[in-house]
Amino acid sequence: MVFRSKGDISFFTLIFLVVLIMANIPLHPVYKEVSLSIIINIFGIFIISLGFILWYGASIKYVFCKDYLLIKGGPFRRKIPYQNITKVSPKTDGFTGYRISSFDKGLELFLKSANLGSIKILPMDKMEFITELRKRCSNTQI
Repeated sequence: MVFRSKGDISFFTLIFLVVLIMANIPLHPVYKEVSLSIIINIFGIFIISLGFILWYGASIKYVFCKDYLLIKGGPFRRKIPYQNITKVSPKTDGFTGYRISSFDKGLELFLKSANLGSIKILPMDKMEFITELRKRCSNTQI
């Protein structure tokens, strides 16, 4: 079963505006002695950065496999074995986790082994996600 992450238009708009502003810095009169090729290279870097951030943010999904939960976003993947999930609770901070969101509260998965002990996610349908997780992780505290 696959769950998509909630999209956040305000986040994508903010990222787009920041990249647009940063891309216009080389056009400032202070940089008039900079060659055109350097300016084109800087624009290219910013366009590629914007594309990567949007690709990552728009493609996050949570896949329930037979033995693990797979979190996919852009080129990144993380397999979380069901037996490693100890607790699921609502999260209260918006700017952390696999889905950086400025508007909604998500879920926090506490793990036996993780960098910081938990992973914060934001599935579109939280209740259905929790129901599916409960089926696969019967010993998890929800």
